[in-house]
Amino acid sequence: MAAEVPLVDDEYVMEIEEARQELRGMIVEKQCAPIMLRLAWHDAGTYDRETKTGGPNGSIRLEGEYNHFANRGIKAAIDLCEEIKEKCPKISYADLYQLAGVTAVEVTGGPTINFVSGRKDSSVIPPEGRLPDASQGANHLRDVFGRMGLNDKDIVALSGGHTLGRAHKDRSGFDGPWTSNPLTFDNSYFIELIEGEKTGLLKLPTDTCLMDDKVFRQYVETYAKDKDTFFRDYAWSHKKLSELGFIDHPDETQENTYDSSFTSITILIGVVITAAAVGLVAMIWS
Repeated sequence: MAAEVPLVDDEYVMEIEEARQELRGMIVEKQCAPIMLRLAWHDAGTYDRETKTGGPNGSIRLEGEYNHFANRGIKAAIDLCEEIKEKCPKISYADLYQLAGVTAVEVTGGPTINFVSGRKDSSVIPPEGRLPDASQGANHLRDVFGRMGLNDKDIVALSGGHTLGRAHKDRSGFDGPWTSNPLTFDNSYFIELIEGEKTGLLKLPTDTCLMDDKVFRQYVETYAKDKDTFFRDYAWSHKKLSELGFIDHPDETQENTYDSSFTSITILIGVVITAAAVGLVAMIWS
Protein backbone atom coordinates (compact mmCIF):
# COMPACT_ATOMS: atom_id res chain seq x y z
CA MET A 1 0.00 0.00 0.00
CA ALA A 2 1.37 3.44 -0.92
CA ALA A 3 2.21 5.73 1.95
CA GLU A 4 -0.34 8.45 2.56
CA VAL A 5 0.85 12.03 2.19
CA PRO A 6 -0.46 14.12 5.10
CA LEU A 7 -2.82 16.94 4.23
CA VAL A 8 -0.99 20.04 5.45
CA ASP A 9 -3.99 22.24 6.18
CA ASP A 10 -4.64 24.69 9.02
CA GLU A 11 -5.57 21.88 11.39
CA TYR A 12 -2.33 20.04 10.62
CA VAL A 13 -0.34 23.22 11.23
CA MET A 14 -2.05 23.66 14.59
CA GLU A 15 -1.17 20.09 15.56
CA ILE A 16 2.45 20.67 14.55
CA GLU A 17 2.51 23.63 16.94
CA GLU A 18 0.85 21.59 19.68
CA ALA A 19 3.36 18.78 19.17
CA ARG A 20 6.22 21.26 19.29
CA GLN A 21 5.03 22.58 22.64
CA GLU A 22 4.59 19.05 23.99
CA LEU A 23 8.07 18.10 22.78
CA ARG A 24 9.61 21.16 24.41
CA GLY A 25 8.12 20.29 27.77
CA MET A 26 8.99 16.62 27.55
CA ILE A 27 12.57 17.19 26.41
CA VAL A 28 13.23 19.67 29.20
CA GLU A 29 11.56 17.51 31.85
CA LYS A 30 13.19 14.23 30.84
CA GLN A 31 16.49 15.76 29.63
CA CYS A 32 16.20 13.58 26.55
CA ALA A 33 17.46 16.01 23.89
CA PRO A 34 20.40 13.79 22.82
CA ILE A 35 18.34 10.71 22.05
CA MET A 36 15.66 12.79 20.32
CA LEU A 37 18.33 14.23 18.06
CA ARG A 38 19.69 10.74 17.48
CA LEU A 39 16.22 9.51 16.51
CA ALA A 40 15.81 12.26 13.92
CA TRP A 41 19.27 11.66 12.46
CA HIS A 42 18.90 7.88 12.32
CA ASP A 43 15.56 8.05 10.56
CA ALA A 44 16.97 10.48 8.00
CA GLY A 45 20.46 9.02 7.62
CA THR A 46 19.40 5.92 5.69
CA TYR A 47 18.70 7.96 2.56
CA ASP A 48 20.19 6.82 -0.76
CA ARG A 49 19.97 9.51 -3.42
CA GLU A 50 20.56 7.03 -6.26
CA THR A 51 17.68 4.72 -5.42
CA LYS A 52 15.57 7.39 -3.67
CA THR A 53 15.03 5.01 -0.76
CA GLY A 54 15.27 5.45 2.99
CA GLY A 55 15.43 8.86 4.57
CA PRO A 56 13.19 10.77 7.01
CA ASN A 57 10.02 8.77 6.42
CA GLY A 58 9.25 7.40 9.88
CA SER A 59 10.24 3.83 9.05
CA ILE A 60 12.49 3.67 12.11
CA ARG A 61 9.31 3.15 14.15
CA LEU A 62 9.13 -0.38 12.71
CA GLU A 63 10.63 -3.24 14.70
CA GLY A 64 12.68 -4.49 11.78
CA GLU A 65 14.53 -1.15 11.60
CA TYR A 66 14.82 -0.08 15.22
CA ASN A 67 16.41 -3.47 15.89
CA HIS A 68 19.25 -2.72 13.47
CA PHE A 69 22.62 -2.84 15.23
CA ALA A 70 23.16 0.91 14.75
CA ASN A 71 19.80 1.69 16.37
CA ARG A 72 20.36 -0.04 19.69
CA GLY A 73 18.64 1.92 22.46
CA ILE A 74 16.63 4.12 20.12
CA LYS A 75 13.33 2.44 20.97
CA ALA A 76 13.25 4.62 24.10
CA ALA A 77 12.97 7.74 21.92
CA ILE A 78 10.33 6.11 19.71
CA ASP A 79 8.24 5.33 22.79
CA LEU A 80 8.53 8.88 24.08
CA CYS A 81 7.37 10.22 20.72
CA GLU A 82 4.43 7.82 20.79
CA GLU A 83 3.10 9.79 23.78
CA ILE A 84 3.09 12.91 21.58
CA LYS A 85 1.58 11.03 18.64
CA GLU A 86 -1.38 9.98 20.78
CA LYS A 87 -2.11 13.62 21.54
CA CYS A 88 -1.49 14.78 17.97
CA PRO A 89 -2.68 11.89 15.77
CA LYS A 90 -2.77 13.78 12.48
CA ILE A 91 0.98 14.29 12.37
CA SER A 92 2.98 11.77 10.40
CA TYR A 93 5.68 9.89 12.29
CA ALA A 94 8.15 11.24 9.76
CA ASP A 95 7.29 14.84 10.65
CA LEU A 96 7.14 14.07 14.36
CA TYR A 97 10.63 12.56 14.52
CA GLN A 98 12.19 15.44 12.60
CA LEU A 99 10.31 17.99 14.70
CA ALA A 100 11.70 16.25 17.78
CA GLY A 101 15.21 16.70 16.41
CA VAL A 102 14.96 20.42 15.70
CA THR A 103 13.25 20.97 19.05
CA ALA A 104 16.05 19.12 20.85
CA VAL A 105 18.58 21.50 19.31
CA GLU A 106 16.48 24.55 20.11
CA VAL A 107 15.77 23.87 23.79
CA THR A 108 19.41 23.12 24.55
CA GLY A 109 20.58 26.50 23.28
CA GLY A 110 21.25 25.71 19.62
CA PRO A 111 20.11 27.52 16.48
CA THR A 112 16.57 27.77 15.21
CA ILE A 113 16.12 25.37 12.30
CA ASN A 114 13.52 25.99 9.62
CA PHE A 115 11.01 23.16 9.70
CA VAL A 116 8.85 22.19 6.74
CA SER A 117 6.05 19.69 7.38
CA GLY A 118 4.40 17.24 5.02
CA ARG A 119 6.65 14.17 5.12
CA LYS A 120 4.84 10.92 4.42
CA ASP A 121 5.31 7.76 6.45
CA SER A 122 6.78 4.63 4.91
CA SER A 123 6.53 0.98 5.89
CA VAL A 124 9.55 0.01 3.80
CA ILE A 125 12.59 -0.80 5.93
CA PRO A 126 15.92 0.23 4.34
CA PRO A 127 18.77 -2.29 4.27
CA GLU A 128 20.86 -2.49 7.41
CA GLY A 129 24.29 -0.88 7.25
CA ARG A 130 23.47 2.50 5.74
CA LEU A 131 24.38 4.51 8.83
CA PRO A 132 28.01 5.44 9.54
CA ASP A 133 30.39 3.40 11.65
CA ALA A 134 32.26 5.25 14.41
CA SER A 135 35.32 3.04 14.05
CA GLN A 136 35.99 4.27 10.50
CA GLY A 137 37.73 7.35 9.11
CA ALA A 138 37.38 10.20 6.62
CA ASN A 139 36.85 8.11 3.48
CA HIS A 140 34.05 6.19 5.15
CA LEU A 141 32.32 9.40 6.22
CA ARG A 142 32.52 10.80 2.70
CA ASP A 143 31.16 7.57 1.25
CA VAL A 144 28.21 7.41 3.63
CA PHE A 145 27.26 11.07 3.63
CA GLY A 146 27.94 11.34 -0.10
CA ARG A 147 25.39 8.56 -0.64
CA MET A 148 22.88 10.78 1.16
CA GLY A 149 23.84 13.79 -0.98
CA LEU A 150 25.69 15.69 1.76
CA ASN A 151 29.12 17.32 1.44
CA ASP A 152 32.27 17.89 3.53
CA LYS A 153 30.89 20.95 5.30
CA ASP A 154 27.73 19.05 6.17
CA ILE A 155 29.80 16.21 7.64
CA VAL A 156 31.77 18.49 9.94
CA ALA A 157 28.84 20.70 10.90
CA LEU A 158 26.66 17.71 11.76
CA SER A 159 29.53 16.16 13.71
CA GLY A 160 29.22 19.22 15.94
CA GLY A 161 25.95 17.74 17.14
CA HIS A 162 28.13 15.66 19.45
CA THR A 163 28.06 18.67 21.68
CA LEU A 164 24.89 16.96 22.93
CA GLY A 165 24.87 13.59 24.64
CA ARG A 166 27.32 10.78 25.12
CA ALA A 167 28.18 7.37 23.75
CA HIS A 168 26.82 4.35 25.62
CA LYS A 169 28.73 1.09 25.90
CA ASP A 170 25.62 -1.03 25.40
CA ARG A 171 24.67 0.83 22.23
CA SER A 172 27.85 1.64 20.34
CA GLY A 173 30.61 -0.14 22.21
CA PHE A 174 32.01 3.26 23.24
CA ASP A 175 31.39 5.10 26.48
CA GLY A 176 31.55 8.70 27.59
CA PRO A 177 30.56 12.27 26.61
CA TRP A 178 32.21 14.31 23.88
CA THR A 179 32.03 17.54 25.89
CA SER A 180 31.88 18.62 29.51
CA ASN A 181 28.31 19.93 29.10
CA PRO A 182 26.44 17.22 27.17
CA LEU A 183 23.04 18.91 27.53
CA THR A 184 24.17 22.25 26.07
CA PHE A 185 24.28 22.84 22.33
CA ASP A 186 27.30 25.01 21.53
CA ASN A 187 30.62 24.74 19.67
CA SER A 188 32.52 23.03 22.48
CA TYR A 189 32.86 19.79 20.47
CA PHE A 190 35.24 21.56 18.10
CA ILE A 191 37.09 23.33 20.88
CA GLU A 192 37.69 19.97 22.55
CA LEU A 193 38.98 18.50 19.28
CA ILE A 194 41.56 21.27 18.94
CA GLU A 195 42.61 21.26 22.58
CA GLY A 196 43.30 17.55 22.40
CA GLU A 197 42.65 14.66 24.78
CA LYS A 198 41.02 15.44 28.10
CA THR A 199 40.25 13.01 30.86
CA GLY A 200 36.79 11.53 30.49
CA LEU A 201 35.98 13.13 27.13
CA LEU A 202 35.41 10.90 24.14
CA LYS A 203 37.39 10.90 20.89
CA LEU A 204 36.37 8.30 18.30
CA PRO A 205 38.04 7.57 14.96
CA THR A 206 35.30 9.55 13.24
CA ASP A 207 36.13 12.46 15.55
CA THR A 208 39.90 12.39 15.21
CA CYS A 209 39.72 12.08 11.41
CA LEU A 210 38.18 15.55 11.34
CA MET A 211 41.53 16.86 12.60
CA ASP A 212 43.64 14.60 10.37
CA ASP A 213 41.88 15.47 7.11
CA LYS A 214 42.95 18.88 5.72
CA VAL A 215 39.53 19.85 4.39
CA PHE A 216 37.63 18.72 7.46
CA ARG A 217 40.13 20.45 9.77
CA GLN A 218 39.55 23.84 8.18
CA TYR A 219 35.90 23.66 9.18
CA VAL A 220 36.78 22.40 12.67
CA GLU A 221 39.07 25.37 13.25
CA THR A 222 36.48 27.83 11.94
CA TYR A 223 33.70 26.43 14.13
CA ALA A 224 35.91 26.34 17.22
CA LYS A 225 36.62 30.05 16.83
CA ASP A 226 33.20 31.22 15.70
CA LYS A 227 30.05 29.79 17.28
CA ASP A 228 27.78 31.92 15.09
CA THR A 229 29.28 30.44 11.93
CA PHE A 230 28.88 26.94 13.35
CA PHE A 231 25.26 27.61 14.27
CA ARG A 232 24.52 28.95 10.79
CA ASP A 233 26.14 25.99 9.03
CA TYR A 234 24.73 23.43 11.44
CA ALA A 235 21.18 24.76 11.01
CA TRP A 236 21.48 24.49 7.23
CA SER A 237 23.07 21.02 7.25
CA HIS A 238 20.52 19.72 9.76
CA LYS A 239 17.72 21.08 7.58
CA LYS A 240 19.15 19.31 4.53
CA LEU A 241 19.50 16.04 6.45
CA SER A 242 15.93 16.29 7.74
CA GLU A 243 14.58 16.80 4.22
CA LEU A 244 16.46 14.13 2.26
CA GLY A 245 14.10 12.73 -0.36
CA PHE A 246 11.46 15.25 0.72
CA ILE A 247 12.87 18.59 -0.48
CA ASP A 248 15.80 18.95 -2.89
CA HIS A 249 18.64 21.32 -2.07
CA PRO A 250 20.59 21.59 -5.33
CA ASP A 251 22.15 24.99 -4.59
CA GLU A 252 25.07 24.38 -2.25
CA THR A 253 25.72 28.13 -2.00
CA GLN A 254 22.39 28.74 -0.28
CA GLU A 255 22.69 29.29 3.44
CA ASN A 256 20.14 28.93 6.17
CA THR A 257 19.60 31.93 8.42
CA TYR A 258 18.83 31.95 12.10
CA ASP A 259 18.48 34.40 14.93
CA SER A 260 20.12 33.11 18.10
CA SER A 261 17.91 35.43 20.17
CA PHE A 262 14.83 33.46 19.12
CA THR A 263 13.68 30.46 21.09
CA SER A 264 11.17 29.55 18.42
CA ILE A 265 11.25 27.12 15.55
CA THR A 266 10.27 28.58 12.19
CA ILE A 267 7.72 26.31 10.62
CA LEU A 268 7.43 26.59 6.86
CA ILE A 269 4.24 25.43 5.20
CA GLY A 270 4.21 26.94 1.77
CA VAL A 271 4.81 30.28 3.50
CA VAL A 272 6.83 30.89 6.64
CA ILE A 273 4.89 30.67 9.86
CA THR A 274 6.93 31.85 12.83
CA ALA A 275 6.50 29.77 15.96
CA ALA A 276 8.52 29.59 18.71
CA ALA A 277 19.66 17.73 20.52
CA VAL A 278 23.61 11.76 20.30
CA GLY A 279 25.79 9.84 18.31
CA LEU A 280 25.86 11.40 14.73
CA VAL A 281 27.02 8.29 13.05
CA ALA A 282 25.40 4.92 13.35
CA MET A 283 27.64 4.00 16.20
CA ILE A 284 28.51 7.60 16.89
CA TRP A 285 24.87 8.58 16.95
CA SER A 286 24.62 6.93 20.34
